[in-house]
Amino acid sequence: MQIETLAIEDVLLIKPIKRHDVRGFFSETSRSDILAAAGVTEAFVQDNHVYSAQRGVLRGLHFQTAPHAQGKLVRCTRGAILDIAVDIRKGSPTYGQHVTAELSAENWQQLWVPVGFAHGYVTLEPHCEVIYKVTEYWDPACERGIAWNDPDLAINWGISPTDVIVAEKDRTNPPFSELESFFKFVPRIFNP
Repeated sequence: MQIETLAIEDVLLIKPIKRHDVRGFFSETSRSDILAAAGVTEAFVQDNHVYSAQRGVLRGLHFQTAPHAQGKLVRCTRGAILDIAVDIRKGSPTYGQHVTAELSAENWQQLWVPVGFAHGYVTLEPHCEVIYKVTEYWDPACERGIAWNDPDLAINWGISPTDVIVAEKDRTNPPFSELESFFKFVPRIFNP
């Protein structure tokens, strides 16, 4: 398993190794010791599995507030997605900036999205399945969102906005400029 730091250093691209043989393949998709060595020491408490039937399904930008703020370890096991993490930690040198990663069944990569980031993705193919581990339980009372198409964030979702399929709740998320201060930036002590 290889771990790469992205442009926002707290967001990590994780590259599990697939070992193929005549039967198929074997892959360790999560190892606490390797993640801890990269600074991810949180325990995962819930796994989520999402299926999207069509290309262009956009989910996000979502996050949860305290006391149920979530870190997420995201992977796409069928199809391909463009995954986005937006830094919403007040005082961060990368506040309001985002990173992207294409995650697919083919490239087998994962994205670590820590607490203090809004998260979203769009399906690049039909019939996508996304599995992600979270560090806190889902709590609708703590759930929040930011407008996926906010011009201040200027996210290139890799798909025409007219082709995007969005849930009604994500159509009414507030713009980034109206975001309350839910998270404060704390520099990491450990740097992989």
